[in-house]
Amino acid sequence: MNPDIERGSSYNFIDGYPEGRFTAIGLIDDQGNPKIDIAADIVLGSLIYNKEGDKYISNVTINVQIINQTNPDNVVGSEQYEIDIEREDPNIVYSQQIHTFQREIEVAPGRYTINFTLTDQSSDKQITHSTETYLPNPENNVSNLTNIRMEGKNMSSEDPSWSPITTYDVPGRVDSLKFIFQVTNNNSSEPLTIDSQLLRFESDTTYARPMHYNNYSASSIQYKGIDYDEEEVIQSTQRKLIEPGNVLIEFTFGDQPRGNYRFEVQTNISSEESGEAYKARDFAVKSKNYPSIQTARELAQPLIYLMKEKEYEKLMAITNTDSLKQAVDRFWLKNIGNKGQGRSVIKKFYNRVEEANKQFSNFKEGWKTDPGMMYILMGPPWYVDERLDEMYWSYSYNRSDPTRNFYFFEPRNKNEFFPFNHYILRRSQSYFTLQYQQIDLWLSGLIMRRNM
Repeated sequence: MNPDIERGSSYNFIDGYPEGRFTAIGLIDDQGNPKIDIAADIVLGSLIYNKEGDKYISNVTINVQIINQTNPDNVVGSEQYEIDIEREDPNIVYSQQIHTFQREIEVAPGRYTINFTLTDQSSDKQITHSTETYLPNPENNVSNLTNIRMEGKNMSSEDPSWSPITTYDVPGRVDSLKFIFQVTNNNSSEPLTIDSQLLRFESDTTYARPMHYNNYSASSIQYKGIDYDEEEVIQSTQRKLIEPGNVLIEFTFGDQPRGNYRFEVQTNISSEESGEAYKARDFAVKSKNYPSIQTARELAQPLIYLMKEKEYEKLMAITNTDSLKQAVDRFWLKNIGNKGQGRSVIKKFYNRVEEANKQFSNFKEGWKTDPGMMYILMGPPWYVDERLDEMYWSYSYNRSDPTRNFYFFEPRNKNEFFPFNHYILRRSQSYFTLQYQQIDLWLSGLIMRRNM
């Protein structure tokens, strides 16, 4: 990945394991000391809880290892943090709320790899994640930029405050964004010009088309995914620093419509002189509670995979929240009939939507991707084979059965300039009957007995 463009953590979702998203940004404090600012979001419902009196308690451990990239054998810091998470609500085991953990670790200037490990002490299961950051030397007689830290605030919450954005995805409920970076400007021979821009890129935000439709045209945005050559400048600012020293700079923006963005900073000092003349933070604004599904509209949107086109258009035309929620409930009850079975089917459906968001999220919501659609309709594949820019999903021991084996391809390989997995299903008219059968399994409730 490009070390000058920060994109946040992936979801790193594994069913039954603790969920954590991590980020690490190098900054310089008021006394001129380089530090790595670490933030972790831990999903409460992914943990195991023990009941003690009226409280439900989960014990987790975070291990942080900092490695100097110039000498990978040199572990310059290793910290372990024990965290007790306590709640009184027994429904905490289903919650998608997060516990935010933040620490600062002082290190020398340089480039670092930071390894995180989150362990649930009750299950002894753990996940790992790695990221990189850069800390310029504030004493050098050159100009430099640190990486960019991104924070968000929800002004409609009970206690609105700035919190770190740890992932590429920004939930739509976040209505204020802040970008923080520092400039080391010890060369007083000429003023330092800092240009910053907020850019929006053309990108695909549509849901996956049915399996039996035609394949996407190579010129379509659905095929490309995101086009970094097609950009819109939302805001552009220039600032000049006359006096030498370390300067902390913040930019704040209001809420942005759904889409893919980049906040970038560039100085007039060339990279040959300073080594670090450009930094950026990429992000995407997605649905209100992403990756969770909570609002009536969030519940209604994935029904595109179960509804007929005109029926879906009529549903999405409802603007009143209460009326939309009632229409969603009527859809499920009308088809399944039995309320008890209906609740089980609904829970299974939206669990898959949320899991698809965490597993297949890229420039758009995970449930909108081709693998996301297949995962929701058919469940997790029995086997997955990945080969360079190809992926095969099998739902059978018979690898030659065309109704149980599916081929995906990537129009563009994942790299530092295109940091996404963008798998497209090879569609076929022969899938018409299969997709109809899968929809019928959901609407009849038989999906609770078998996936296919």
